[in-house]
Amino acid sequence: MLSLRGVWRLFGEPGQAITVLQDINLDIRPGEMVAIMGPSGSGKSTLMNLLGCLDQPSRGSYRVRGRDTRALNANARAALRREHFGFVFQRYQLLADLDAQANVEMPALYAGATSRQRRARAQALLQRLGLGDRLHHKPAQLSGGQQQRVSIARALMNGGQVILADEPTGALDSLSGAQVMALLKELHAAGHTVIVVTHDRQVAAHAQRIIEIADGRIERDSASQPSGAAAPVSPEETSGLTRADGPPTTHPRVPGRFRASGWSRWQASVSMALGALSTHRLRTALTLLGIVIGIVSVGLVNALGEGSRQRILSDMNSLGTHTIELFPGVGAGDRRAESTRTLVVADAQAVRTLPGVDSVTPQVQHSLTLQRGALEKNATAVGASADYFRVRGLQLALGREFDEQAVRHMSADVVIDAATRKIFFRAHENPIGQTLLAGQVPLRVVGVTARNDLWSSGGLTLWLPYSSVMARMTGTTHLQQMTVRVRSDHAARNVERDIVDLLTQRHGSRDFYLHNSDTLRATVEKTTRVLQGLILSIAVIALLVGGIGVMNIMLVSVTERTSEIGLRMAVGARSSDILRQFLIEAVLVCVLGGVVGLALAWLLGMVIQPLLPMIQLVFSPVALAIAMVCASLIGVVFGYWPARNAARLNPVEALART
Repeated sequence: MLSLRGVWRLFGEPGQAITVLQDINLDIRPGEMVAIMGPSGSGKSTLMNLLGCLDQPSRGSYRVRGRDTRALNANARAALRREHFGFVFQRYQLLADLDAQANVEMPALYAGATSRQRRARAQALLQRLGLGDRLHHKPAQLSGGQQQRVSIARALMNGGQVILADEPTGALDSLSGAQVMALLKELHAAGHTVIVVTHDRQVAAHAQRIIEIADGRIERDSASQPSGAAAPVSPEETSGLTRADGPPTTHPRVPGRFRASGWSRWQASVSMALGALSTHRLRTALTLLGIVIGIVSVGLVNALGEGSRQRILSDMNSLGTHTIELFPGVGAGDRRAESTRTLVVADAQAVRTLPGVDSVTPQVQHSLTLQRGALEKNATAVGASADYFRVRGLQLALGREFDEQAVRHMSADVVIDAATRKIFFRAHENPIGQTLLAGQVPLRVVGVTARNDLWSSGGLTLWLPYSSVMARMTGTTHLQQMTVRVRSDHAARNVERDIVDLLTQRHGSRDFYLHNSDTLRATVEKTTRVLQGLILSIAVIALLVGGIGVMNIMLVSVTERTSEIGLRMAVGARSSDILRQFLIEAVLVCVLGGVVGLALAWLLGMVIQPLLPMIQLVFSPVALAIAMVCASLIGVVFGYWPARNAARLNPVEALART
């Protein structure tokens, strides 16, 4: 079954290597109970590591059921440990955070058993070993003998065809040691191959065959009693053990029902990761803190940027979408613009006939003194057409707009803004139908806007028919501005070109300039997104710092849990299993931090919004989803290195760091 031929094991660099085992030739047959005995430093533990596929020979061959282990990769050797070997250690090697049942279940977890299968078999084994009332006790709540029995149950979980016991009685009192040896002999009688590594001759005397090793060589290989007959088990040795009709296991092979899909291993890895995080609450909380701060920063900054962008675009809608503004002069800031009087109402009527033009709004402005009773205030009168309110997106809080008939008849109908209403009328007074005096011109209020125009002067603003302002107030015939609304099925750039051609032909020169609202909108959107990106980059830096914190904590965790990693590898965990578990821990920390961070950002937003109404926060579902994806990626990226380090640990070296 187990065959070693010309096996050497050397440690260290070539030329300075230390020889621990040399020229080992050994065969161990199925069903034998063998004791490997020798003093400390003789190489017996190294030999056990080779037999259990925890280590590999430097030279020579080791075959398990005819398979040369040197030809196997790490996963294949892990499969051998998982399906053929069970380990019993001197110091028990139980995970302190898990109870007895969970410790026993561990090998089956890596064999692909479902939680129900693992639970049933672990409970049956512990019941048979007299620990039925200790299923949920942690190792610290068990005696040394009970802990060793849990260790034996773990070795039997996947069948334990070969039991490798390293100084199984070394940390026990004489009675507990005798009980453990009785249990091992019972397993041998049930058909298991039992290999005991010890320096105690009395312990070795329980075996059929004793192999003595010294200075890395086999000095003697003999049988302490006739081969094939197990030593009798005395009543004293079995005291304290719960006996049943049969031995603790009659299943030397791995139960076939354990050969399940890898999905159960993923589920178990998530469960183990959650258990590890909940056990080390302070460490988990400190790790979460960095991610939470980063996600809160990203969430709030993105909400602030999105809110600012939407507010700016909302204000820009007051210009009207798909509009073109015309002004006299050769460009913004032209000193001669005020003296340029070529932009007239006839131009507006001509532009209205162009293909793609929905409407044209001539505009003039005039500063005046507004009076009601003894109250006087400075105000700006904006002369416009009936389409002005639709083009600008101005909504009325009260009343109505003036119409085309009012424009034709140069009526005194006026629409006032909310600020004018607040100053000239009492809180519950209806301004509709009331009269205001603009200079010497009486005006009748027909409407009140909900808010000011984006490009208003910031003072009090009135809107009248442009014909009324030109005839009743300014006495001029030229326009100060013209707004052209483009039909939705036409490109604004094409209409802009037609307007330039038409007015240049009418004026004899290009004495006007244009602003295309679509171009301005695109520019503003681009600018706000750039600014949002710059601010967001600062928040992302905070998130990256949190990710680095996760990596640091995970590296510390790997160092602290080196012995645990070695144990998991000994019971059959593959490198990919270890990698997956630690990677899942990192991702879970980051995802949990992301959820907490987003919730905290939302709550802070709810608090900030009423306190600072001038700040608009808009939480975008897409942005929140992206933040969660980023948190997960942070976990993968910054958790991979620690997880990889854990997966690359040598099981022998890891187990030695107890």
